[in-house]
Amino acid sequence: MAETIDWAGKTNRDSGGVLSGLRVLDFSTQLPGPMASLWLAEAGADVLRIARPGDGDPLATMEPLWEGVGAAYRMLAHGKRSVVLDLKTDAGQATLAPLLETADILIEQFRPGVMERLGLDWETVHRRNPRLIYCSITGFGQEGPLARVAGHDLDYMAESGLLALSMGSAEQPVLPPALIADIAAGAWPAVMNILAALLQRERTGEGLHLDIAMTDGLFPLAWWALAEGFATGRWPGNGDRLFTGGRPRYRLYEAADGRMIAVGAIEQKFWDRFCALIDLPQDLRDDEADPQATIDAIGDILRTRPSAAWQRLFEEEDCCCTVVATLEEAVSGAHARARGLLSKAIAERSDGTRLAALPLPLCPPLRRR
Repeated sequence: MAETIDWAGKTNRDSGGVLSGLRVLDFSTQLPGPMASLWLAEAGADVLRIARPGDGDPLATMEPLWEGVGAAYRMLAHGKRSVVLDLKTDAGQATLAPLLETADILIEQFRPGVMERLGLDWETVHRRNPRLIYCSITGFGQEGPLARVAGHDLDYMAESGLLALSMGSAEQPVLPPALIADIAAGAWPAVMNILAALLQRERTGEGLHLDIAMTDGLFPLAWWALAEGFATGRWPGNGDRLFTGGRPRYRLYEAADGRMIAVGAIEQKFWDRFCALIDLPQDLRDDEADPQATIDAIGDILRTRPSAAWQRLFEEEDCCCTVVATLEEAVSGAHARARGLLSKAIAERSDGTRLAALPLPLCPPLRRR
């Protein structure tokens, strides 16, 4: 007999969140889809994750573990419900059917063709629930020469050309510190398009199929490089432009204690103040005359004092310079504390250690209570 899952009485309808009363079916795993549905859940939607038997989310076993379950998985699963269904069986499909008919949003992250083999493709589901907003998140989109090619964040970054703008040297290659494709080009575009589709549905009564391709979503992040390439025909290379460390006024420098100083003095007023504070020789303050000479001179000066001394000097001035904080320092720093970014715990052990909720960019009045 098929299991019965009832939406009634289990929604966040009275949670106070802006999306209270909306029902979301999430078929996704790993990061982009779960991050998107977490945002919807935090905004009040009732998110039900549809898990496959014996083939759970890889993040659930990724270390470090929190009481036997991956800590990263716990962060992404917070505020959601989950049910295991074998969609290759009649019983699994029978359990899913009433959920599909009353859901508002569906998120899936399979390669093209998988949902069709399960009888859950857009055309089929749309006939059963014309108001459903169906969001597909893939690396390369539903159509195109790479649509069925496997990939991960780094592959999409490489294909988009964004990675080539700042990847270090062959001797010291640099990987991005964040899964940019998954989050900035996957999860956030999914949320934005889902919200736009909800508005469209209010006007037309019809759902939409959203084709979120993470590689596509990376191109806007290269806005400055695209502008330069198309306007001049000179395409930026690896680390040779302003925003990738190719200019003295926007790059990282080492202090005497080995910590790094982030100099972001782009505007002339900030650059002038920075140069005066460190007493950079006048003949080197024109950073276009001999950029490397200016970079070398700044590096020599900043290595004469420890980072704390520079921080004390810079924090009293408008020059857009700061010591690079560790993540541990940042989560306990004055800004994070004052804004309450990591004040909410989703789990706590008997010894007092806590697992913080992800601080999503959702303003307090829009969150669930």
